Amino acid sequence: MFAAVFVCGLALSGCRQDMHNQPKFIPLRQNDFYADQRASRDPVPGTVARGELKEDTYFYTGKHGVILGNDLPSEITFNKDLLLRGQQRYKIYCTPCHSELGDGNGMIVQRGYKRPPSFHDERLRNAPLGHFFDVASNGFGAMPDYSAQIKPADRWAIAAFIRALQRSQHATEDDLKAAAPAKGQPATESKEKSETMPHQQPAREGGKQ
Repeated sequence: MFAAVFVCGLALSGCRQDMHNQPKFIPLRQNDFYADQRASRDPVPGTVARGELKEDTYFYTGKHGVILGNDLPSEITFNKDLLLRGQQRYKIYCTPCHSELGDGNGMIVQRGYKRPPSFHDERLRNAPLGHFFDVASNGFGAMPDYSAQIKPADRWAIAAFIRALQRSQHATEDDLKAAAPAKGQPATESKEKSETMPHQQPAREGGKQ
């Protein structure tokens, strides 16, 4: 009998509310410690959320200051894998409006949706690479932004693929010569030299998009 009472006493002593009765602030409840009586506090100035430290502003904006850039960020390497990734993402997110050819005659356009401009128009062929990243990030006109659906690295891959798509329809004889192996030069070396982003004149932001 004594043993049973002793065991019950030990069991009851373990049923305390120490983990529940904590000196803490409960969100959205009144707290008299602060003058405004709000328990929820604003983050201190300069607070950066976990995973949101964006040191390379160009990688996340496509701009050098306020100027749209025409180069890839240092984190992105221009190669075949980048273009294949860009093509894959382009087919998923861009073809419904822009079509696989980039001429703006996608399936939903054929069904009555507003037609976007063709990537092969002179204006967009001369647009800097950062323009396509910026539009994918922030939207433009009837096009919504895709920042929630497409991560920044993939937006750059899509921009690179769009540039390749443009050049596929407007290649010059000089482009073909640059892509072909030089006489007596290994094909791999020639290919590596040609794997750079085509030069386009950068455009200042604020003009017609």
